[in-house]
Amino acid sequence: MAREVPESSARSRVCNVLVIGAGAAGLRAAIAATQAGSQVLVVGKRDRLDAHTVLAAGGINAVLGTRDPQDTWEQHFADTLREGYFLGHPRVVEIMAREAPDAVRELAAWGCRFATLEDGRLDQRFFGAHKYRRTCYAGDYTGRAILYTLATKAQELGIPVIEDQYVSRLLVADGVCFGAYGFDLVSGERTVFEADAVILATGGHTRLWRRSSSRRDENYGEGMFLALEAGCRLMDMELVQFHPTGMLTPEEMAGTLVTEAVRGEGGRLYNRDHERFMHRYDPKRMELSARDRVALAIYTEIMEGRGGPNGGVFLDISHRPKDEILEKLPRMYRQFIEYQMLDISKEPMEVAPTAHYSMGGIAVDPQTHATEVVGLYAAGECTSGLHGANRLGGNSLAETVIFGRRAGAAAAAHSRESEVQRRSKTEVQEAADELQRLIKPGTELARPLQRALRNLMWEHCGVVRDEAGIRDGVRKLGELGNAAQTVDIRPGEEGWFELAHVLDLRAGLRTAEATLLCALERRESRGAHNRSDFPALDPAMQRNIYVRLERREAPLTIWNEAVPGLPENLKAALTDDELPVAGRLLE
Repeated sequence: MAREVPESSARSRVCNVLVIGAGAAGLRAAIAATQAGSQVLVVGKRDRLDAHTVLAAGGINAVLGTRDPQDTWEQHFADTLREGYFLGHPRVVEIMAREAPDAVRELAAWGCRFATLEDGRLDQRFFGAHKYRRTCYAGDYTGRAILYTLATKAQELGIPVIEDQYVSRLLVADGVCFGAYGFDLVSGERTVFEADAVILATGGHTRLWRRSSSRRDENYGEGMFLALEAGCRLMDMELVQFHPTGMLTPEEMAGTLVTEAVRGEGGRLYNRDHERFMHRYDPKRMELSARDRVALAIYTEIMEGRGGPNGGVFLDISHRPKDEILEKLPRMYRQFIEYQMLDISKEPMEVAPTAHYSMGGIAVDPQTHATEVVGLYAAGECTSGLHGANRLGGNSLAETVIFGRRAGAAAAAHSRESEVQRRSKTEVQEAADELQRLIKPGTELARPLQRALRNLMWEHCGVVRDEAGIRDGVRKLGELGNAAQTVDIRPGEEGWFELAHVLDLRAGLRTAEATLLCALERRESRGAHNRSDFPALDPAMQRNIYVRLERREAPLTIWNEAVPGLPENLKAALTDDELPVAGRLLE
């Protein structure tokens, strides 16, 4: 029998700033808010040292000029905006490019073990579509190094981090966010988190695709869903980056990332005929082309019958010295030995595209990362505005620390300026009742429905899309939504993870709907969004696509707006090296 935890038994935790998500963006936000004088509380679903950030392998971008002194922040700005096909918000891109050097130096000063040259300066490597070498790295485990550094700093500041917490609802009264409602994944104990300001740092929604670089119980778009239900806009949800290189075998590892650092260190791509095929798609940059182009090139090779035995192509680094591979790519070396007994210093890896990064997400203010809901902020992959239609490798880790810091400082300022914060007992009770309604016997199980959703998104909104397929996906999504109403949830002594699974499913269904509708609306091919029925880039579609939920359980409202204009002082940065489109092969 299902165990009931009545709302009256929920405990309360009060703070100035509540951070939901314990990855790099969440911890950097918590550090900034604490340093600004706020009492901060961080809650996360996983162990505090096992947030999704640990999977970020390749590096973090910043114009330091270590290898290429001629590099400038303006060039970083230009590379990011251009390779995002001009859908990024120019002010967001400018802030990232300007502030990245100080952010990286700060991490190094806090003890992050970046690779260095003999003279002690931070080393920098090439990443795809960057004009210069500006990617700092710690082997191929940069995300883990950064997360551990931030966790140590947070511990030094005495910031509490509560693990195993699932937030099911943001608490909003009269358009003002006053906290969140959640439960413990192990005990089921419910908590009302009361706060002057809340920061969402919950990651993306790439687990909605069958091949994904995300792990099993993360990145279903939970934060995007919470924001949408609270009254926020989501932007450009169709813009999902398929990383060119993910593992194919074994089945339980399908989609696991093979870092871009392999190509950055000289890795070469071959098809079944041992042809180095990138010369057909980007002869100038070859394997160092932008991610959207490499992913589309690999997809095309596979679809045209030039794939390997497991349906992929081959990535080869074996021409490099083994000692160099062990120094620069230690994680990849161990990963393939452990899961395939394959020595990448001797044999090529078979790889294929994998859903990797959400470039769309919650619409936020460029300066503060505030949402339209008063007191609610967001940072990291759950937001939109920086990456446009194609994210450059290394920009995501920069985004987490730069905008995590800005969101934390802004949330702390809001807390200081808030004399009175309204609380709504009705809202809290509704959050409790909502959870209790889900705990019931049923005819369906959450896990198979999650798998069905992932298959749906891969088949109908994958690397290449078309209108008929998207519309069929929308129809099937409705059928899955109906089935989800009868999921069997009976928490027991083993924990409350079944309830979390159905909440992940609920979030995934809504964010999948937003993604499909936005993909239908963008009738062109731009960056990571490839429409076989609209294969050309349409200048008239240089617009951001938004969705909003007018009320819970209602259909989504969708519209588009022009991308904000480019400041006059930055136009000169984009006058040369215009993005070529030759070789951008589509079905």
